[in-house]
Amino acid sequence: MGLSVSQLRAIAQQRDRYQTQLSRLKAAGKQTSCIEAAVTSACETLSSKTTSFVIYGEPQSGKTEMMICLTARLLDDGHRVVVHLLNDSVQLLQQNLDRFQRSKLSPAARNFSEVIDPEYSLSTGYHVIFCKKNASDLTKLNQKLEKIGSKVIVDDEADFATPNALINKSDVTRINALIKKLISHDGIYIGVTATPARLDLNNTFDNDNEKWVNFPPHDAYTGQDIFFPLDTDVQFSLHTLPDTDDSPKYLREAIFRFLVRVAALNLATKSDENFSMLIHTSGKKLDHKSDKKPIDDVMNALTDVHSKKFESYTHEIDKIATKLYGPEQASSILAYIVKNCDQTSTVIMNSERDKNVDFKSATSPAAMFTFVIGGNIVSRGVTFDNLLSMFFTRDSKHKIQQDTYIQRARMFGSRKKHLPYFELTIPQQLYLDWQRCFAFHKLALEAIKTKKGSPVWLADQRISAVASNSIDKANVLLDKGEMTFPIFDYSTDLEQIVVGSNDPIGSLKRLQERIGSDALPDYLLRYVQRILPKGPASIALHSSSTIEGMKDADHEKIERKKGLFGQVKREFPEAVHHFKIFRNKKNKARVIYKFDGNISFLKNVKNVG
Repeated sequence: MGLSVSQLRAIAQQRDRYQTQLSRLKAAGKQTSCIEAAVTSACETLSSKTTSFVIYGEPQSGKTEMMICLTARLLDDGHRVVVHLLNDSVQLLQQNLDRFQRSKLSPAARNFSEVIDPEYSLSTGYHVIFCKKNASDLTKLNQKLEKIGSKVIVDDEADFATPNALINKSDVTRINALIKKLISHDGIYIGVTATPARLDLNNTFDNDNEKWVNFPPHDAYTGQDIFFPLDTDVQFSLHTLPDTDDSPKYLREAIFRFLVRVAALNLATKSDENFSMLIHTSGKKLDHKSDKKPIDDVMNALTDVHSKKFESYTHEIDKIATKLYGPEQASSILAYIVKNCDQTSTVIMNSERDKNVDFKSATSPAAMFTFVIGGNIVSRGVTFDNLLSMFFTRDSKHKIQQDTYIQRARMFGSRKKHLPYFELTIPQQLYLDWQRCFAFHKLALEAIKTKKGSPVWLADQRISAVASNSIDKANVLLDKGEMTFPIFDYSTDLEQIVVGSNDPIGSLKRLQERIGSDALPDYLLRYVQRILPKGPASIALHSSSTIEGMKDADHEKIERKKGLFGQVKREFPEAVHHFKIFRNKKNKARVIYKFDGNISFLKNVKNVG
């Protein structure tokens, strides 16, 4: 044997898992800078002895690949056992486990069912374990891991099932208790989610919101700035419906437009690619069957050239094609649809436990015209490749929950390639509510992206931040009505910019040039410009104040549990947006923003002053 046993042992220890995973992604032409930023920041957070924090990123922005690379880095850094927790869905677990295994991460990821086998040993080597957030599974895994210390728990969709919904009843939910036991006294908890508000307002596992890690989206990502822009026109087809009419004809017309767009795209690219249309109208299974009828009606009529509806439906499709792409292309589009209309598939995704549903054919369309119908199961963790149309009419008449609706934005993702052909069909009021959901969400995250402040979560009469039973009411302040931004160096000449201005937006922009866009975010200015009921008088720029006289304030952080603003109406009776600089004796300062209207502000004050 050419190599000695000691040499072989040394070779066996040689692993550079993290660089191997980055090389794999680069070889596939994928951008890795966003992943590297998140992984580096997470490791820096761990090195600061923080043992419970959150990694947050946009919906469908590639969190699975980030988690593969993060796991590789954790293993390289000597963490022997990394446990991945997923929603209680067999299909989602298998989907993620498959991606981990195909990445060739060493060691190969294993389902918890393999690990709990009495013959499986955890005493040596490295282990990557997948487990559903299911009480039975977590109980068995806890029994197997009870003597294993220093585990890292990576909780995917961490705001779902994990937070303690009984926090205000001096009790603990079963899942929360089991995960806490899994972490034990010396474990590390890393929650991963696009919607971290519930984890913050629930104080889940005492995660430190000032140490949260941002996972920035990759360059090909299309998210809220594309689908819910505040100050520009949309770059896709937005088809709004009346709020009071849920007639099946709207779904049928959306199906026609989907067929036309697929045909137009495939003719333009000279390919026969498969695309999907997601139909999300309800969480009820009976409604899903009702949604399937118009699809069957259209596709059966087009397949049977002698059917009574063949002539009328092809006539309607021709009108749509002519309107969208002109009369010259309409004929070839219609011919393409008629020729290929039997290449169709409809998948109903009702439930996590429905093992008969082929997730793969829904998420990566197996037929040219693939229709996916579903409720809550399609709202989290499911990425739809080649999604070209979304028909969304869910809950337009009710108050909507911010975190839930952010997760339902399944049109987000790597859509730039097909964006001109993408269509969202949605009731007008629901679109506006959804847009405001994302505006609130982005405003809340601005403070923590710089790691210099805690988030303030916003809600109003139509939108709630999170489920109320998850809010740790002993430590969350409601209706303070203020947002704070990172600290900057104060100088007296800033007063000349803000005081006595007839152009408040111009003054705010000049102030931003002086103190930076972290201290006064672009997004806040764009949001304010959208809501000016009294024109420029809607904005009040107050003279700055010192906080030295406020005994109950944190003078270092320039924060106060009760808020820094007092009454705001006297000097500016018509204003709804109030801006003021508060400073300390060291000439450090913050801009404080207060909205005087029907918006509620929620802030976790557990670690404040």
